[in-house]
Amino acid sequence: MQYQNEIILTLTLIITYSSLLLFYRLLGKSGLYMWTVIATICANIEVMILIEAFGLEQTLGNIMFASTFLVTDILSELEGKESANKAVKIGITTSISFILISQSWMLYIPTMQDWSMPFIKELFSNTPRLMFVGMLVYSLVQMFDVWLYHAIWKKTEQMFKDKRKGLWLRNNLSTITSQLINTALFTFFAFVGLYNFDTMLTIFFSSFIIYVATSLLDTPVVYVARLLKDNDNNKKNTALKKRMKKFKQLSSN
Repeated sequence: MQYQNEIILTLTLIITYSSLLLFYRLLGKSGLYMWTVIATICANIEVMILIEAFGLEQTLGNIMFASTFLVTDILSELEGKESANKAVKIGITTSISFILISQSWMLYIPTMQDWSMPFIKELFSNTPRLMFVGMLVYSLVQMFDVWLYHAIWKKTEQMFKDKRKGLWLRNNLSTITSQLINTALFTFFAFVGLYNFDTMLTIFFSSFIIYVATSLLDTPVVYVARLLKDNDNNKKNTALKKRMKKFKQLSSN
C-alpha cells in the first residue's frame, strides 16, 4: 500500500503519546515509570529495523525513544527533578537487564524441533553493541536533558516572572538540544562499521528531523499532562475542604 510506512508512523505517534497520557492519568508518575520500561525495551529492538518514510531513510524506535524524553519533561515539570532522574535510572536498569536476559537465551541448546533459535541469534547478534551504546548515550543525554530543562526553567521564570509560563520554550529547547547530541553520538557509535558513511549520515539527519518533529508535537502533550495534574489537585483540594467543613460541623455539634 502506498504511504503505508507514513500512515503507520503517524498512527504510532498518536497512539504512543495518547497511551503515555493514559498511563499518567490512571497511575500517576508510577505510570510514567512503567512507560519508560516499555519504551526502552521496544525502542532498542525497533532500532535494528531500517525503513523509508516521508522520503527519509531511518531506523524504527525514534518515536518510542522520543517518548522517554517526553516522560522526563512531564516529570520535571509536574513531579520534580528527582522524579525525572529516577525515570532515567529506571531506563538504564531496564537496558542492562534486557541485554543480560536476551543474551542468555542464546546460551541454550535448542531441540531438533526448534525453529526460532536461528532467528533469535540473527536478531540479537548485534543487540549487545546497540544496547550498550544506547544505554551509555541514553544515560548521558537524559541526565543532560533533565539538567538543561531545569536550567532553562530558571531563565523562563526570570523572563516571564511566572514559574508556570514558558513551558513550551523549556520543553522544546531542552529536548531538541538533547536529541541533537543523542542522534550524533548514537548514530556514530552504534552503526560505524555496520553501514557506510553516507547511510550513517542519512540516518543521522533523518533521525534528527524525526526527533525535532516529535519534540515539537509533544509540547501539547505536556500541557495536557499539566492540565490533568491541575484538575487532580483541584479535586483533592475540593475534597479536603469538604472534609474540613464536615469536621468543623461535627465539632460544633
